[in-house]
Amino acid sequence: MKPHYPILDGLRGTAAIMVVIFHLYESLYIDYSIHPIHHGYLAVDFFFMLSGFVIGYAYDDRWGKLKPWDFFKARLIRLHPMVIFSTILGAVCFWLDPYIDAKYHIDFMKLVGITLIGLTLLPTPDVRGWDETHSLNGPLWSLLQEYIANILYVAFGRVISIKALWIVAIISGLWLAYAANMLGSVASGWAYGNFWMGLTRMAFPFFAGLLLFRSGLLIKIRNAYLLCSVVLIVLFMLPYFKYNGLFEAACIIFIFPLVIAAGAGSSIGGKWAKLCKFSGDLSYPLYIIHYPGIYYFLYWIQAKKPTPAQMLTVGCGLFIVFVAVAYAALKLYDEPVRAWLKRKWMRA
Repeated sequence: MKPHYPILDGLRGTAAIMVVIFHLYESLYIDYSIHPIHHGYLAVDFFFMLSGFVIGYAYDDRWGKLKPWDFFKARLIRLHPMVIFSTILGAVCFWLDPYIDAKYHIDFMKLVGITLIGLTLLPTPDVRGWDETHSLNGPLWSLLQEYIANILYVAFGRVISIKALWIVAIISGLWLAYAANMLGSVASGWAYGNFWMGLTRMAFPFFAGLLLFRSGLLIKIRNAYLLCSVVLIVLFMLPYFKYNGLFEAACIIFIFPLVIAAGAGSSIGGKWAKLCKFSGDLSYPLYIIHYPGIYYFLYWIQAKKPTPAQMLTVGCGLFIVFVAVAYAALKLYDEPVRAWLKRKWMRA
């Protein structure tokens, strides 16, 4: 068992909290240029880069004994129980949603069929008219990209040389900058019409994270967890710029690697290390289960036209509910299921 990077766990938690708050505000501010957390969706790109770094750290030196199917089993055990949980949760919330427009009501058996497809993480028919690839639980689009990244890692990423990996990172980084500048932001990839942008957002961060690990370019600083968290929060909250797409691409290409290098190269202990572990453990369940509640929040606002005070109260209450449900899912479902699967499946 290798030691974890506790600060990276904590930074994953910081990013997850910010993206949940971003989505709560998104119900009020569809226009990201006036959204209080203008660039909160960059948390997903940060997740992809963290994933590339951690995958390299966890598996690069194991391929003499590890087979591709063993890798995929390990990744499925780590990720898929919460995919199943969140898909079922999304289906139940969709069926019970009292505020959704009647024109989007569907037959129960059709919902069952869509849910069964969603359990595989494959794109599903859009049930909300938003063109979402995963309309029962929107953030699952990024988990599909994570699975694609894992396949690419096994296909060539595990054997590619450092020099070739630099070439992949440079080309994918240039394409990311071009696409972000063309669109004005990186805030897409979750819909059928812009699925290609999801691949673009995954490619550079993932392979850059892998390159960062293999290069060993780490930075040691004091108070890294606090400083790096502040950097992420400030970046997410900076206003929109004239060349906003290029700014967001620069955050991903230049600043996120520095944040991860500082997080991996620095140390932490005591209560702060415990906070990082708790935050990191909670980050994935929190990210993956919160969005069905966001649908409720948005449709409630559209139907009831609440006052700002009412929206603030409900939004804060929802955040507390999201954290509580995520923690309960982690302890009562995710961790026990993963432990059982490791015992049963990894022996096969």
